[in-house]
Amino acid sequence: MPLLIDKGQFNPSTLLWYKTPAKKWDEALPVGNGRLGAMVFGSNSEERIQLNEETYWSGGPYSTVVKGGAKVLPEIQKKVFEEKYLAAHNLFGRNLMGYPVEQMKYQCLANLHLFFKNQDSVTDYKRWLDLESGITGVSYMANGITYQREVLASAPDQVIVIRITADKPGSISFTANLRGERNQVHSNYATDYFRMDPYGNDGLILTGKSADYMGVEGKMRYEARIKAMPEGGTIKTDDVNLIIENANSVTLYFAAATNFVNYKDVSADQHQRVTNYFKGIENKNYNSILTSALIDYKKYFNRVSLQLSNTANSFLPTPERVKKIQTEPDPSMAALSYQFGRYLMIGSSRPGTEPANLQGIWNDNMNPMWDSKYTTNINTEMNYWPVESGNLSECAEPLVRMIRELTDQGSQVAKEHYGARGWVFHQNTDIWRVAAPMDGPTWGTFTVGGAWLCTHIWEHYQYTMDKEFLKETYPLIEGSVQFFMDFLVPHPNGKWLVTNPSTSPENFPDGGGNKPYFDEVTGGFREGTTICAGSSIDMQILYDLFGYFIEASKALGKDDAFIESVKAAREKLVPPQIGRDGSLQEWADDWKSLEKNHRHFSHMYGLYPGKVLYEKRTPALIESYKKVLEERGDASTGFSRAWKMALWARMNDGNRANKIYKGYLKDQSCTSMFALCGRALQVDANFGVSAAVTEMLMQSHDGFIKLLPALPYEWSEGAFKGVCARGAFELDFTWENKTLKQLSILSKAGEVCRLEYKPGLKISNNGKNIKYKKLPNGLVEFQTIKGSIYQAR
Repeated sequence: MPLLIDKGQFNPSTLLWYKTPAKKWDEALPVGNGRLGAMVFGSNSEERIQLNEETYWSGGPYSTVVKGGAKVLPEIQKKVFEEKYLAAHNLFGRNLMGYPVEQMKYQCLANLHLFFKNQDSVTDYKRWLDLESGITGVSYMANGITYQREVLASAPDQVIVIRITADKPGSISFTANLRGERNQVHSNYATDYFRMDPYGNDGLILTGKSADYMGVEGKMRYEARIKAMPEGGTIKTDDVNLIIENANSVTLYFAAATNFVNYKDVSADQHQRVTNYFKGIENKNYNSILTSALIDYKKYFNRVSLQLSNTANSFLPTPERVKKIQTEPDPSMAALSYQFGRYLMIGSSRPGTEPANLQGIWNDNMNPMWDSKYTTNINTEMNYWPVESGNLSECAEPLVRMIRELTDQGSQVAKEHYGARGWVFHQNTDIWRVAAPMDGPTWGTFTVGGAWLCTHIWEHYQYTMDKEFLKETYPLIEGSVQFFMDFLVPHPNGKWLVTNPSTSPENFPDGGGNKPYFDEVTGGFREGTTICAGSSIDMQILYDLFGYFIEASKALGKDDAFIESVKAAREKLVPPQIGRDGSLQEWADDWKSLEKNHRHFSHMYGLYPGKVLYEKRTPALIESYKKVLEERGDASTGFSRAWKMALWARMNDGNRANKIYKGYLKDQSCTSMFALCGRALQVDANFGVSAAVTEMLMQSHDGFIKLLPALPYEWSEGAFKGVCARGAFELDFTWENKTLKQLSILSKAGEVCRLEYKPGLKISNNGKNIKYKKLPNGLVEFQTIKGSIYQAR
């Protein structure tokens, strides 16, 4: 790879590279197999590889359900309708908040330190991450010897592999140290511990226990182990060190496990698990482990390729590309961002693993920002925006499993907190799948977190047309709908059904008598309260959810009185409203945000990722959407910019989306290309940008396939192959001079395909023209056969 980089013989759409090591953690490069993650710094004299195991969290199985709160709900709703919002806030805080009020934290597992001899001063330094192989590497020269290290995370063998080579025999000497982490901030973390020991004469072992937190006992036990396989030289252990001298090459294998079985069972044997992983590779060499890892990884990654134009800048080191793109076009940088998002998805969300959290799987902190949890008022959902269109449907399995698990406490919360059937989930959860309101009433009145997650179930069906999947998950959607059919109440105006209490996530309105307010739940001053009735995002999510439930019922041949009542309720939800200033209202009342340029676009959910605002678009509403986007501006946190990109793409403005993308790279992206949320690493924007790039090049939400709907001027030519559209279609298409040149459609389910009509359109299959039907709305449709490929020209 270093030689290819020197010669410029690489694909700038799939390679990140650098001339210096990472100076801090968020500049390190990630590898992951869904369960194990590593951040590789690429240093010479002292290398650090930070390590994670996805199930290592603080605490243990616990519940936040508080019994009996439902009896106070009518009084809370009465206060809200009387516009006594702070009184409602207090009642909610005292009676409906979950307890503990906060949740558990995702934890850092370990750090592997490698201390190399005679490598203090180096030349010809390069490090890279090759998205096509999932391997990160570093190469440099020291004392006339060229050294190279490569790191990969193998899913088939469940190990992280570090391969160290040199071009001169006997020149590799280093000491390895596997270190644990403890929380040194909170005194109540005195209950966690770790031990570092040698393991035979060729390995190191780290064992430990999670911390008690907020009264929840730390029940997690873990083991992490390193085994060295040198070729030539000597090896020994000395106390906590592994020492290798004068080897020709060395391969280090890392395996780790916890006692986690599921969100309510921690009875596994972590030692036996790690032992089994090492038994699985004891008769394998590096090449065989590498080969199986590459086959496994590429079966996901190679499904999609995106090529946008290269320029001279495209071959520069990644940090230089980010600087240059601000003033000089480099279209393939967007393709690199797109594929980096897919890479992170493959690395942090595999079938059978936990879903990607706020940091995917990569975390070096015992007190990470926002606990590195699952925040469901945008962030977790954004993580999974590109999974279906990016041809990674299997990677959605962990999210669907989490939804199923959330119905456990979610149904208890529905009953005890709201006196309702079905299940409900709010704005945050952790690995223990707690579902009650948390963080205080300002945040906790977001009752549609579970409903929003359920829209992903429908999206998975739309992209796969898998009836068995729909049949299995239908009860999850139905349970969410049941809750809201019980929870919705008539608005005093006599026309609407609304959620009450409600909130527009994290945004304080200027209405309702808001003023600086000391909240007894959080013990601090806030701008006031966010409590309201019938926020726009609630109404839009429920409009979509109810619609999806009705469509799912029809697809499965279900028809009963409950479905009819859902249809009637759907028409009574608060419709999109335009405020006095001409912008789309965020609340049922014509209020404005107290915070200028607020980062969330909650009331724009229905434009993207939802459909209701798109379906209901009128010239006046379209102008109201634009006014919101202009009012909030292009700058903000990473996830906010990704959302803006997607929203402008839905408005067919690719140049604005591209402008926002460049600003995101400049202000909210690390040199590693990990996204930021303010100053903290957070992966949601990485996934959001991937989804937004797709929306700029292909859309399928409106019942037909629309190509190049928001193409920036700078992306005048390109090729997108393997991208997926709703209806279970896989597309290959190319364009030149901003004009579509070729389109190939693979039908995975034999559905009717709809496209935009153009004069002289011909559709063929196996060289034979296919008849299509012209529709009155400028579209054509034709019946497909499952497994067949169709050409349109």
